[in-house]
Amino acid sequence: MRPQTAPAAMAAVLLTALISALLTGCSSQGDPMRFDTPAKSAKPAKDASPRALTEAERRAQDLTQLPTGPPAEFTKESDVEGGTTISVTTLAGKKSGFTGQVWVWVPKQYFEPRYAQTGFPVMITLPGGKGFPKNYWAGTNLGLHSGITKWSQEGKSLPFIVVMPVLNPDKEYYQDGSDIPGRPRIGTWLSEDVPDLVKANFRTFKSRDGWGLMGSSSGGFVALKFALQKPDQFKAVISSGPDTRPDSPLWKGYAAEMQANNPEKLAQELIAKGGPDVYVAFQIGTAESGMTNLQNFIKNYGKGPVKTHLQVIQGGGHDAKSYMRGMDEGAMKWFSDQLQAPIATP
Repeated sequence: MRPQTAPAAMAAVLLTALISALLTGCSSQGDPMRFDTPAKSAKPAKDASPRALTEAERRAQDLTQLPTGPPAEFTKESDVEGGTTISVTTLAGKKSGFTGQVWVWVPKQYFEPRYAQTGFPVMITLPGGKGFPKNYWAGTNLGLHSGITKWSQEGKSLPFIVVMPVLNPDKEYYQDGSDIPGRPRIGTWLSEDVPDLVKANFRTFKSRDGWGLMGSSSGGFVALKFALQKPDQFKAVISSGPDTRPDSPLWKGYAAEMQANNPEKLAQELIAKGGPDVYVAFQIGTAESGMTNLQNFIKNYGKGPVKTHLQVIQGGGHDAKSYMRGMDEGAMKWFSDQLQAPIATP
């Protein structure tokens, strides 16, 4: 027979469930979504003296970036096991001029009153293949979002805001997540417009300590590239089964621009500058090719500010399900340990 839950604990569970239902559960696909901070259940009396902030409240205020607005128009895409929701919006990038879809998943902790004053870490998540018109990580079949829910309860992951943009501007040519002359500026859209969307709509962290990337295959290349290219913006990355050199056919005639988007060249430059530190978790399955290339990258560039971790997935192939297993087995914990956790306050 299961022991009875204490009344106070039961009340907290019911309150969390109610908040989740009000904000995410009572809607259908295509319904508008909002991500408001839960209001305090009780307001102090008008004549009450203001109390001093706790240390946790001071840290949360110092580190947190409140939503800057204007709010985007998110609609519900699908439900996730455990009472959370994947939402989608269309982002017209002000800096890039490119317009594409972005899916977002918000962890249940985001809506809990004890986390109402804190930012949350962000994981921009990029798919393999062409990555257009969908981002396969935005589906529920791979279990990424329910996995993060479970792992965050087990101490194996932070409760990330998971941001899943399209990877490419169309289905015809892969652009290496880069601004190739004469083509849509997908590199600027992914690395600047998408983070600006997140900052406008969610409680995040001011510094790079709250910003990471995760990608698989072609998305793993792009995630690795951005971490090395923009280390002041992104602190850590999980790069699964990636190439480490650009290979889009659209680079023909643009050798200098291609080298500016080459992770090996970018790693050399970061080492020469001496930082800032970037944390790279590679994943590779024993049943896929690419092991030797990643080992050589780590040997040649895994030094100084380029901190590396290699997650070898026994029997794993070049597929997202294998990479999910690798994250469960250690890559997600190593990645999370480098980033800022949300700060609970009274």
